[in-house]
Amino acid sequence: MGLADEYLYSPDVLLDLNLDNSSAKFNPKVSMLNPGEGLKVRPLAKEDYERGFLQLLGELTSVGDISREAWEARFDDLKACKNTYYITVIEDTLLKKVIGAATLVVEKKFIHACGRVGRVEDVVVSNEYRGKQLGKLAVGILQPLAKKLGCYKVTLNCTSCNIL
Repeated sequence: MGLADEYLYSPDVLLDLNLDNSSAKFNPKVSMLNPGEGLKVRPLAKEDYERGFLQLLGELTSVGDISREAWEARFDDLKACKNTYYITVIEDTLLKKVIGAATLVVEKKFIHACGRVGRVEDVVVSNEYRGKQLGKLAVGILQPLAKKLGCYKVTLNCTSCNIL
């Protein structure tokens, strides 16, 4: 892993996001550059296979046994759908482990003058890191990201037990 990570989308998309434009409020205050001590927010990387991304998703739902080859093929498929999949992760940089994630899928529509809708999916934070605003951070990032990408609305569906 001496080479640079291959990201699902350009990390530059996240640089100027202002979490103050999110409906989520953080105490203590966090930002894209300072999401918490030892944490980094970034796009999903192909190298996250080794950083526990699939195990993290396993805390949310059934994942199955995914080989490295299948992982790379799916990653490449998602990346080929330009401007559609924005899987964003939170990494514990000390452990080099993915500890949180959320997906923004941008759907192109005919309505609203060929507008776009953002759908938030697969929001998960590792059991070991819960209670630290990281789920709120994961979702809170996607709201201004969707706006930046031109979405006229953002939706999130979840089971009733996950509504606070």
